[in-house]
Amino acid sequence: MSAGRRPRWGWHRLADDAARKVVARTPVRPGDLVVDLGAGCGALTRHLVAAGAEVIAVELHPERLAELRRRFAGHPVTVVRADVRDLRLPRRPFRVVANPPFEATDAILRRLLGRGSALVSADLVLPRHAVERWAGPSAPGAGRWRREWHAGSGGALPRRWFRPAAPMPIEVLRIRRR
Repeated sequence: MSAGRRPRWGWHRLADDAARKVVARTPVRPGDLVVDLGAGCGALTRHLVAAGAEVIAVELHPERLAELRRRFAGHPVTVVRADVRDLRLPRRPFRVVANPPFEATDAILRRLLGRGSALVSADLVLPRHAVERWAGPSAPGAGRWRREWHAGSGGALPRRWFRPAAPMPIEVLRIRRR
């Protein structure tokens, strides 16, 4: 890859019923600010809105971005065009519920767990190897961020919950502020 170019990501969207189940397993409550990183066409966003959350849906792909804006016009959803790796995080307490681009996992987690983050909790749909890495004892930067957060597996998701089917085992990485 040439200098300055970013990788292209595959897109494995959650089926609607799967998105509903993922959101139902989170601590999201009415009035919570929730960031959906890599929102796609809004599978998770839809169920976050139904749970009463105020949602920031982050998407870079122009067609998906337009679909989000059409679909959630008039709802408590702010649609942001941004690369999830470069996003400025909210300054007030927020949660993350997302099926982000897998290739951006490390950059996303470093940003979410960085100094001064107002993150309260995160439920991220990720490849199993990434969940094991970040929930394990030698997670990147764990000596610093583990004082504030606990990371663990929120359970496996069937590959058939994705369109197209996920190319590898998928789990939810669950992060909670201590």
